[in-house]
Amino acid sequence: MAVSPCSSGTDQKKHWWITNRKLVDKYIKDARCLMSTQEPKDMASALLLLDAALALSPRFEIALELKARSLLYLRRFRDVADMLQDFIPSLKVSSEDSGSVSSDNSSQQFSRERVMLLPSTDSPGCDPSFKCFSVSDLKKKVMAGLCKNCEKEGQWRYLVLGQACCHLGLLEDAMVLLQTGKRLASAAFRRESICWSDDNFSLPAIITTSDISSTATTPPRKVSSVSQSENISHILSHIKLLIRRRTAAIAALDAGLYSEAIRHFSKIVDGRRLAPQGFLAECYMNRATAYKASGRIAESISDCNKTLALDPTSIQALETRASLLETIWCLPDCLHDLEHLKLLYNTILRDRKLPGPAWKRHNVRYREIPGKLCALTAKIQRLKQRVASGETANVDYYALIGLKRGCSRSELERAHLLLCLRHKPDKAINFIDRCELADERDLDSVKDRAKMSALLLYRLLQKGYSSVMATIMDEEAAEKQRKKAAVALQAAQAAIQEQQSQYSNSKSEPEKSHISSTNSSDFSGCDDSVNSSENRATTTNANVFQGVFCRDLAAVGNLLSQVGFNHPIPVKYEALSC
Repeated sequence: MAVSPCSSGTDQKKHWWITNRKLVDKYIKDARCLMSTQEPKDMASALLLLDAALALSPRFEIALELKARSLLYLRRFRDVADMLQDFIPSLKVSSEDSGSVSSDNSSQQFSRERVMLLPSTDSPGCDPSFKCFSVSDLKKKVMAGLCKNCEKEGQWRYLVLGQACCHLGLLEDAMVLLQTGKRLASAAFRRESICWSDDNFSLPAIITTSDISSTATTPPRKVSSVSQSENISHILSHIKLLIRRRTAAIAALDAGLYSEAIRHFSKIVDGRRLAPQGFLAECYMNRATAYKASGRIAESISDCNKTLALDPTSIQALETRASLLETIWCLPDCLHDLEHLKLLYNTILRDRKLPGPAWKRHNVRYREIPGKLCALTAKIQRLKQRVASGETANVDYYALIGLKRGCSRSELERAHLLLCLRHKPDKAINFIDRCELADERDLDSVKDRAKMSALLLYRLLQKGYSSVMATIMDEEAAEKQRKKAAVALQAAQAAIQEQQSQYSNSKSEPEKSHISSTNSSDFSGCDDSVNSSENRATTTNANVFQGVFCRDLAAVGNLLSQVGFNHPIPVKYEALSC
C-alpha cells in the first residue's frame, strides 16, 4: 500500500516535534539535577543546558523559569531584567505615555470590551427570555480564560523580576512586582488548599523549598532554611524603609531645608544594610545637589565623584561637577568634564538612544539632547577663550575649602583637617562596602574610578591649603611689620615729647633763679635766718641749672663771635649799664 506524500510529511513533522520535545525534556531534567547542588559552576552549566532547550522551544515556560532563577542565583540581575523587561511596570508606563492618543483610546476600548463578556440585555429588540451563542463572545471568554492561565503560570515572573529590580535600584518597580507576586501566590495557595487535609499545612510557604530559588541578597551559598515568603517580606520591608527615607530627603530638598536633606540622605548612604548600586548613585547625586545649595563645594564634588564611579554615564553628575568647578574658577578641570559630557551626547545621538538598557532611568529625555549639545559646544568655546587669556591661575580656594577671606590660621588648619579626614584617597573607596553592585565584575572598575577622582580632589584641596596658608603668612608678616612701625612711631613721639618737656623746664628754671637772686639783693636788710634760707635756695638752683647756664653762655659767645667784638655798644645798652 503506497503512502501519500502528504501523510509522509506529517509523520516527519510529528517525528521532528517529538524528537525536539524529548531533547528539551532531557535538558530540563539535567538542568534540574545540576541546580539542585546549589554550586555556582553547576548553575552555569545548567544555564547552558537551559539555553539549548530554549533554542529548540523558545516559549517553554519551565525552561524560562529555571533560566531566570539561575540568573538570579548567579547575581546576574541585568540579564534577568533584560530577559523580563516587558513585565517592568515603569517601562510599561513610559511606553504607554509615549504612544499616541488614538492608541490610548483603542486600548481603553479594548479593555472595556474584555469586561463585557456577555451581550447586554438592555438593548432594544433583545428578548431576555431567549439567549443564543455569539461567536465573538465565546472567543472573548476563551481568551480571558487563557489570560488567567498565563497569569497563573507566570507568577514566578513577579517574584524573580521583583528581586532583580530591587538589586538594580528600581525600588518602586520591585515593590509593585513583589507585592503582586505575593498576592497572586497567596491566592493560588488558598485555591489549592481547599481540598487539602490538615496535615498538608505544615509548610505554608509561597514556594516550597523543593523549588530552585534564591533571594540573592548574599553571595551564592547553600539555601537557607527561611522560606521564600519570609525573604520576600524582608525585602519588601527594606524597600519601604529606603523609599520612605528618600521621600523625606527629597521633600526637605524641595522645601529648601538643605541640612535636613543632607541628614536624610546620609542615613541612606551610611546605613548598615547594603543598598543597591543604582539607588545609591541617585542618593549621592541628590545629596550633592543639597551640598551645592548650602555652599559646601568640596563635599558636593566628592558626591559627584561617587555618583560617576557608580554610574559613569550620569549626565546630571557631570553637569553638576562642571558647574562647581567653574564656580571656583578651576577652568581646566571644568573643560575636561564638559568634553566628557559632549562625547556622551554625541554617543547618544549616534546610537539614537540613551545610554544603558531600556529599563534604566535617566533625568534627561532623548529629544532634549540636540539643544543641550548646541549650548554645550558654545560654552566650551567660551571657556577655551578664557583659558587662553590666562584665567587659570585665579582659583577661588577659599570657596573650595569653605572659608571666608581674612580667616585665621587656626580656622584654616581645622577646615583642612576635616576635609582631609573626609576625602583622603585611602578612604575614598569605603563607600563601596555599603553598596550592593549589580554585577560583581564591575567592582575593580568602580574602585579605579573612585580612587582617581578622589585623588584629583585631594590634590586640589592640598593646593588650596598651600595657597591660602601662604596668603595668611603674608598677611601675618605684614601685620608684624605694621605693629613694629607703630611701636617705633610711638617711641619716637614719646622721645620728642620728653625732649620738649625738658626744654620747657630748662627755660623756666633760670628765670626763677634770676628772680630769686634779685629779691635777695633788694631785701638785704631782712632777717638773717631768711637771708640764709634764700642763699641756700639760690645756691641749690645755681647748682641745678649750671649746665643750662653754661649751654646758654656758649650760645651767646657763638653769637658774639659772629657779630664781632669791635662794634660799639648801642646807646640803650650804655644807659642800662650806667
